[in-house]
Amino acid sequence: MQQIINFIIRNKTFLLFLLLFVMSILFTIQSHSYHKSKFINSANFITGGVYNSVNNITGYFNLKSQNDILVEENNYLKSLLYNSEQQTDDSFFNDSLSFDKHFIFGSAKVIKNSYSSTDNILLIDKGSKDSIKQDFGVITSKGILGVVNKTSKNFANVISILNTNSQISAQLKKSNHFGSLTWDGKNPAFVQLLDLGKIAPVEKGDTIVTSGRSSIFPKGIPIGTIEDFNLDDAENFYEIKVKLFNDMTNIEHVYTIKNIDIVEINNLLNENKNE
Repeated sequence: MQQIINFIIRNKTFLLFLLLFVMSILFTIQSHSYHKSKFINSANFITGGVYNSVNNITGYFNLKSQNDILVEENNYLKSLLYNSEQQTDDSFFNDSLSFDKHFIFGSAKVIKNSYSSTDNILLIDKGSKDSIKQDFGVITSKGILGVVNKTSKNFANVISILNTNSQISAQLKKSNHFGSLTWDGKNPAFVQLLDLGKIAPVEKGDTIVTSGRSSIFPKGIPIGTIEDFNLDDAENFYEIKVKLFNDMTNIEHVYTIKNIDIVEINNLLNENKNE
């Protein structure tokens, strides 16, 4: 305290000058509208820049929470999309929607991605404690990724579509002609659609989607576009080369799909097999 008093005594002349200078500026600003408006504009410019910088910094540190919010919103929108009974090819949503929920979407992250072998497996950061089970579908915002094979408490193995043992029902988006989606173990950018009847109207560039003819994926999830095609040796079915929408070498955020009717469907199918 004594040091502060000594500082004021030593610099009393300068401090008095400074006080009078500030007061004169304030009086000038208050008495002249032009000076007042200039001062306010300058103050707004400075404080606005400071607040903008602070907002950018806090926004950077809030990216994770904002990303989580966006993922949850995507889950909700996907649920609306794939559970809508009134969905048409021309519109995702209609003015009036009725829902019969068969599919529940969840979010996860890929923590291990394999794409260089013939039997590729992915590992996601959700498991049995998150209600993830075998035969859950896994997709990204761009398209299909694979099917859950095994789960532990905190993690799950996913059989990638880049797995020579994978077979998924897929169809032409523009018609109901369907076949079996497989992979030949070669290029991770392409998969093959087999057993599509030659009566189907196939053209290069056509979009391939899930057919909905399984208990795992709803109908209409994007897969890729037709790169090339030809008839098999018997000339009864097409062998189609499909370029994937997903970059399978760069996958992080994914969505899991639960079909709430899967137990009932599988029980019925097993009964038919046993008859």
